Amino acid sequence: MTIPIASPVLARDDESIYQALSVLDRPVFVVRDERGVAVTTDPGAARGLRVLASVPALRPESLGDSEFRKAHGVRYAYHAGAMANGIASSRLVVAMARAGFLASFGAGGVLPARIDEALATIRREAPGAPFACNVIHSPSEPALERSIVDACLRHEVRCVEASAFMDLTPQIVRYRLAGLHREPSGRVVARNRVIAKVSRGEVAELFLRPAPAGLVRDLRASGEITAEQAELAATIPMADDITGEADSGGHTDRRPLVVLLPSLLALRDRVRRECGYAQQVRVGAAGGIGTPAAAVAALTMGAAYVVTGSINHASVEAAQSDAAKRLLAAAGVADTVMAPSSDMFELGVDVQVLQRGTMFASRARRLYDTYRRYDGVHAIPAAERAEIEQRILQRSFDDVWADCVRYFSERDPEQIERATGNPKRRMALIFRWYLGRSSGWSMAATPERAADYQIWCGPAMGAFNDWVAGTYLAAPGHRHVAELALQMMRGTAFASRVGHLRAAGVRLPARCSTYVPVPLTQGA
Repeated sequence: MTIPIASPVLARDDESIYQALSVLDRPVFVVRDERGVAVTTDPGAARGLRVLASVPALRPESLGDSEFRKAHGVRYAYHAGAMANGIASSRLVVAMARAGFLASFGAGGVLPARIDEALATIRREAPGAPFACNVIHSPSEPALERSIVDACLRHEVRCVEASAFMDLTPQIVRYRLAGLHREPSGRVVARNRVIAKVSRGEVAELFLRPAPAGLVRDLRASGEITAEQAELAATIPMADDITGEADSGGHTDRRPLVVLLPSLLALRDRVRRECGYAQQVRVGAAGGIGTPAAAVAALTMGAAYVVTGSINHASVEAAQSDAAKRLLAAAGVADTVMAPSSDMFELGVDVQVLQRGTMFASRARRLYDTYRRYDGVHAIPAAERAEIEQRILQRSFDDVWADCVRYFSERDPEQIERATGNPKRRMALIFRWYLGRSSGWSMAATPERAADYQIWCGPAMGAFNDWVAGTYLAAPGHRHVAELALQMMRGTAFASRVGHLRAAGVRLPARCSTYVPVPLTQGA
């Protein structure tokens, strides 16, 4: 690791003061002598002078909740969240695991065979290292949710990131309760950990409380859990960690983090008092975490850990095309927009995507509006149908439907059965074809569909680009995911110490307002 050199005994110029603050494993003292105010990292030099303020050493590994680090077996209270379609790839997860970070494989939208392959790869290339797999709630494709949980249990994945849930389902409850047992000491142990990503209090409360008794009874009756697990289910919450998801990429309610996080912390404390849990559910922060300033703000508000997503989308290890990564690296904080989602299209649920450089959002909105107006493709006026086929789908409705039949015959045949005799449902699947394929076109850099790229992204991407402008991380090729995480955590420690000094009334030079990334050796 390239570590800033220790400051002179007494630092007075802007650069020397910045260097002193950058030595994170040494305390910083603001002192006064006959020449005026200075900064030093030497306790001996400070001892004989008037100390105006001081901050202790603060290593990145010390940030956040130590229980999060202990429970998940990681060095840092930092989680690289899932990005669907395998964009949060096995390569990304392995790189993070080797560097001491938790990361989730993006299993949403991935075929079961590929999920099996990815989980096997992660376990082989990062043996014994902790990692998570995303379990995304798919109300229109329940078979997919079951296949992900089956794969996680089969590969003994000990942590899942549950996202997009609106209610608890048998599959997420089955995962949580599998492996639940009581030790000889009497302590109840949940071998399978759940990190629930939520943006609403009512959904958070579902995960803060024990599994619903009705679902537990059904799972016991079907033989999917044991009698002991059914009995112990009432003694533990559904989740070990709750991630408050604010204004993020992909599925998001765009809640302000400064409102969402305190409300979730208060809810957590209330439910714990009611339920009398021995262990406290930790609450982390996601959405808008693209700079050290954002991370330190979240931790200061009480977050146990921070979660990044959009910034990892542009990382070297993400399974995204170089063309899309270049668009992400050029994004500003205002270059995102909401668009209809593929997996919850019929429900009118939106996802946040990159607007700059693509027409996906406007075209997806056109399809959803058409879906709302008509009872089936047969009811769409001829001129409107021709425009959709030629300008958006670039294929006929009949050709797209044939693709849907082939796709779901392998993945979830029930989808085709439900559309038989239901023209509205059939229209939804045809339009979802475009929404589903658009992310694939982006990942494959399909040149003739560049205007249709769907790239999940939140404003944190633009904030990150602003932060690293003029540094080596401005180039997409330098954005290795573990390097981004290390820089974020170093910057967060730096910003935290600066904040403490400012709170003590110290006026620091403008040079010290922001940590500037310098190259690090990964894993150092």
